[in-house]
Amino acid sequence: MTATEAATRRLFAELSAGDRIEVEHQIKVGLKVWNESTRGTVVRTERRRHGLHFQRNGDDKVYSDVIVLQREDGELTTVTVDEYTVLRRVD
Repeated sequence: MTATEAATRRLFAELSAGDRIEVEHQIKVGLKVWNESTRGTVVRTERRRHGLHFQRNGDDKVYSDVIVLQREDGELTTVTVDEYTVLRRVD
């Protein structure tokens, strides 16, 4: 685990509703990759169970850490935290 990933995981654990953050993340579709930045106010953080992995045992539990953000225009967006995500607090 890199120092950036460790710092992101620490900050994710500390987040609470009302915190303002900036999230740098990668969006991958096929062979294309976009680096994006999203700013907003944390509505909630959660660990979601999903069935993203194909042909796994039925009792395998797969989870993702997600942040629900409210952007400045009121839009709600969900960002999944992975090894390419960087979180920063915004004043």
